[in-house]
Parts: sequence; structure tokens; C-alpha cells
Amino acid sequence: MDNITGPLVNLSRAEVGLVERVVVPILDTLILVTGILGHSLVILILSRKQRGRGGGGATNGSGPAGSASGQATDTLLLSLSAADLLLLACLPFHTVAIATGHWPFGSAACKLMGFLGAACTSASAFTLAALAVARYLIVARPAKAYRWCRDARRVKMAAAALWAPAAALAAPQFTWRTLDSGADVVRERPRDLVCFNFLSPEGQVAYGVCHFLLAFALPLGVIAVAYGRIYVFLRRTRLRQTTVDRLERYQSQVTQTSALLVVAFALCWLPSYGFMFAQLADDATVTGTAPRHGGFATFARVMATSATVANPILYSFMSQKFRKELTELGRRSCKDRFV
Repeated sequence: MDNITGPLVNLSRAEVGLVERVVVPILDTLILVTGILGHSLVILILSRKQRGRGGGGATNGSGPAGSASGQATDTLLLSLSAADLLLLACLPFHTVAIATGHWPFGSAACKLMGFLGAACTSASAFTLAALAVARYLIVARPAKAYRWCRDARRVKMAAAALWAPAAALAAPQFTWRTLDSGADVVRERPRDLVCFNFLSPEGQVAYGVCHFLLAFALPLGVIAVAYGRIYVFLRRTRLRQTTVDRLERYQSQVTQTSALLVVAFALCWLPSYGFMFAQLADDATVTGTAPRHGGFATFARVMATSATVANPILYSFMSQKFRKELTELGRRSCKDRFV
């Protein structure tokens, strides 16, 4: 999360400053609480909808086609929330490592946190791309969307299958991530170890480029193309209609939302990859925050972790139907409490 291919810190206790000791824990706590709350609400609402509608979870349109497409969207949103919640579960480990300047949790946790961070990051990106494709099919190819989405089991299997390439991308983390004192870092005590990738410089470059292309550039391209095609379809449809007021409003809303989704995805993750390539360009071992990149490293990390908060807001809370479900849940909760 901190640096996609490297560890979270490689600082001695003397190098740990106010930002690492105070600011990072405060920001991480805010992100952790907000992210857990947001995704918990998403899971609660979507689970209630599926139970109340027999697993149909219709969120788009009406009838069987709308139910099937809504079910696909809901399943992908649940998968996205699962990936982001797992990513948030790794956050406290990283916070402690940064604030203390060493990794106190042992080798097994070092490997596990590295694997989960990379796997959940990739799975989240792949799921966002799948959501974009699903929304394009629902808007522009409803018949095809119905054929693909009418089998609930197939939709769930497709959502689960997105984790296979994510796990494959994260496998090197489990293999190569290790505890060490650092080749050129003086430790106050022998146990003050850091968790980092023990790869050759060539291996680090290869893994970093591969992760960037497959877990960032490719999903971003798919998202941009899918929402671009939605915009083109709605524009052509509007030009063929005689009464266009409602369609124009819908097109404007979709355009703004689509642009926001693409920009948010890029802004959240691009700084982290930029920091990674800056380290590689300096021929630095990917072991944490070099002093010359300290401020930018903190910024990149905050942006990357903020994606776990942005996702439920952009993909769920911006939906009018989702907000309606949330309002209804709040009213029912208040009624049950006071009646």
C-alpha cells in the first residue's frame, strides 16, 4: 500500500520524524474508520437488497433484465468492498511500522502483509474495470448484459476469478519479502528489522513495471474506454430522439460521474507508482522512504490508502437508489429503536 513493490519503512529510530510518529497515525486512523464504515454500509445495504429480492438485487432497470444486471453490479460492488476491507486490515501493521521505524511483527506477518497488500490492490483495480465493462453492457447492450448476468452463480464465479491474476501478481511478495536489518542502515538494536523485498535491482524494475502495467495502466485503460463508449452511445441515442430533456440530463450525469471515476482512480494510485519509479530511477533499493522522497512518499501513501474510502463513495453513495436504500435503512433503525 505504501509502495507497491517495497516495504513500508526503512528508517532508523533517529530518522523517524513528527510526520511518521504523529501525522501518519492520525491520517491512517481517519482512513481506517471512514473506510470500514463506508464499506460496512455498502455490504449491509447490498446484502439486504439481495435477501429482500431473492438474490436479484435489481439496481438498474426493471423486470428480469434489470434484476440480472443489478445482481451483477451488486456482486462486483461486494467484491470491491471485500478487497478494500482486506486492504484496510493491513493498514494498522503499516502504521506501526512507519511510526516506530521498524517491523515488530515477525517474518510471517511481513510476507502475509506484503502479499495481501499487492493482491487486494490488484483485485480492487480489476474489479473497478469489470464494473466499468458491466455498466457499459447494461447501458448499451442490455440483451447481452442479461445473457451474461442471468446466472447468479456465473456472475459470482467471474467476480471470484478476478482474484486469480491478483494473487499471481502478489506471489513474488510472498516469495521475496523478508526481514532484514538493511544493508546500509544502522540499527540501535538487533531486533529492529525492516520488512522489504530482497530482489536484485533488475528484479525490482521488472516487478514494478509489470505491476504498473497490469494493475494500474490496464484497468485504467479499460475504465476510460468503457465510460467513453457509454458517453458516445448516450450521445448518439440523444441525437435520434425527439424528446431529449430527460436523456440529456442522464447523459450529463453519466458523463460527469464517469469522468470523476476515471480521474479519482488515476489520482489515487498514480502518485504511489510515481514514487516507486522515482526510487528505481535513483537506483535505490526498494526498502522504504528515502529522505529525498520523504514528503512525496507520505503524500503518495495517503492517496493510495484513500482509494479505499473513495471507492464506496464513488461507486455506491453517488447512486440515487443506493442513497434511497440507505435512508430507508436509517428510518427503519430509528423506528425499531424508539418504537
